[in-house]
Amino acid sequence: MRTNSRPRSLTLAVAVLACLSTSVSLPTVAAAPRSDVAIRDGTPDAATCARLGFVNYGQDADDGRAFYARRGAGGALHSRGGAPLNMPAPPPPAPPPPPALNIAPVEHPAPGQGQTAAAAQPPVGSLTVTARRRTEAIQGVPVTGYPNGPPAGAMDTERYPHAASNPIHRVADDPVSTFSIDVDTASYSNVRRFLNDGQAPPHDAVRVEEMVNYFDYHYPQPAARETPFRLFTAVTPSPWSPGKQIIHVGVQGYDLPRAQQPPLNLVFLIDTSGSMSPEDRLPLAIKSLNMLVGQLGPRDRVAIVAYAGSAGEVLAPTSGGQRLRICCALGSLHSGGSTAGGAGLELAYKLAQQSFRQDAANRVILMTDGDFNVGIADPERLKDFVAARRGSGVYLSVYGFGRNNYNDVMMQNLAQNGNGTAAYVDTLQEAAKLFRHDFDGAMVPIADDVKIQVEFNPARVSEYRLVGYETRMLNREDFNNDRVDAGEVGAGASVTALYEITPVGGARASDPLRYQPEAAAPQGDTGGELAFLKLRYKPPRGHDSRLIQRPIGAGDVYRSLEAAPEATRWAIAVASYGQRLRGDPWIDEHFGWPQIGALAQSARGADTEGLRAEFIQLTHKASEEQDRAASDGTRPAG
Repeated sequence: MRTNSRPRSLTLAVAVLACLSTSVSLPTVAAAPRSDVAIRDGTPDAATCARLGFVNYGQDADDGRAFYARRGAGGALHSRGGAPLNMPAPPPPAPPPPPALNIAPVEHPAPGQGQTAAAAQPPVGSLTVTARRRTEAIQGVPVTGYPNGPPAGAMDTERYPHAASNPIHRVADDPVSTFSIDVDTASYSNVRRFLNDGQAPPHDAVRVEEMVNYFDYHYPQPAARETPFRLFTAVTPSPWSPGKQIIHVGVQGYDLPRAQQPPLNLVFLIDTSGSMSPEDRLPLAIKSLNMLVGQLGPRDRVAIVAYAGSAGEVLAPTSGGQRLRICCALGSLHSGGSTAGGAGLELAYKLAQQSFRQDAANRVILMTDGDFNVGIADPERLKDFVAARRGSGVYLSVYGFGRNNYNDVMMQNLAQNGNGTAAYVDTLQEAAKLFRHDFDGAMVPIADDVKIQVEFNPARVSEYRLVGYETRMLNREDFNNDRVDAGEVGAGASVTALYEITPVGGARASDPLRYQPEAAAPQGDTGGELAFLKLRYKPPRGHDSRLIQRPIGAGDVYRSLEAAPEATRWAIAVASYGQRLRGDPWIDEHFGWPQIGALAQSARGADTEGLRAEFIQLTHKASEEQDRAASDGTRPAG
């Protein structure tokens, strides 16, 4: 999903550089005392941030003990109402684990309550939390919560939702396809991370629709806000399956002009648990949010919640014009402890409701590796939790970080059930894409519960298969049911989907039935229609859906792939890449990596941001990794 790139504020570059020019300490959350010091802009440093109440800005947390000692008497954080949050102190450094694996762990009091941090050291020979986790790794327990990343030899516990590739449907039996749109891009950047690390990604990490929707296709724009979507269609021969065709469906959202955009009410919900310590987690998350802060203005509001063991408010709702205060709050974050993600979500939603405005875009922005291990941690319970708050008008955006214990299952459950989107941040460049170039599409909604339905004409199409969207499929009757949740679309965002179809008379995947007659031609003149496309959506926080529809006919057909629009050729190249990475069985063996790269090169276009050139390089890396895996006997060749 891509949107137009426009700076939200004339001071964007200055604000972002000011936030990023100061080193971000390696990752526990510091309570920010309220201050009347009105510092709006400038470069954050320890002295300036201390004046604003953030006394530990830019300081290394080492093992966390010094940080917790600075929190005041008793070391307790307090909520806005004054109730203690009782966040536990992180453990001190661990001695090497003892050889025996059955030693009972000894609980030790946290610093505070009359003890100094040094006095709270555990007895010599006790099994500390870090040592216990090393022991658990040996015993096969999932590895989570290491303050400095998992030790050598630790298990890789990344989790991805399993979804079998969409099957081929006979139009005579099942002529209607219905799915929820998906503007998420998490799979693309996560797979890129695997390939850049010299690894072939797990099949379940690859979601083809998120690959395709990562890119901008420059579809024609809607003419007016009143009809916020414009439909694009093209039909071309399939390059990966001779005799079949590809139907390309594009949906372009209205690019809301800056003057018409609502103010933002944002709550940054930041995972500061021990598992977030490495540079590609909390430090990268903080730099990413600093970019987002640079887009804000005085009309916007920001609050910050961090969670590690339990949840705490770091920054009360604050004007987006107070960039320095927000940067100081972000720079005060350190990692340590377990992960009370459920408690963090609950507090974040409370703060969002506290500053809720009907005329604003109200959103919780979660930054995490998805490793929830305290409180509500079961994916199904978390799904129910965010779904129950879906009607509040508060959206949820989920941004994933890290490797080895990245929990994509959790991320998908939260985003799909919380009226939100999911992305994965593997580099600072990806953060710039998300929080500069795609900012409007990520933060400003133009439609809720967007669904697509395609009815195929049995006189012209015998079979069809939707490429991707396996986790977004809906029942036919769900299309007209306004109580069924679907995806959200932001300002200027686009959605792309591809169907592979078998024309009547072509070679079919399944044999004709012996006892069932073939479909008769439809009644009346359909003008050569292949299918009929319908899109249903609601205005943001609306209750009644609206319908946009159009036929897909002879005027949309291109006789060769070379004659098809650039957007269609690029979408097909990316979909080929995703399907081959997944090991889908529908790609002909003769349409391999060289052919995918050549097709992408033919549709590269202007490529002002270099994203398409990077994709072409990724096709080469994917080819190398699958060849290597095949030679090792660990994966089939692609």
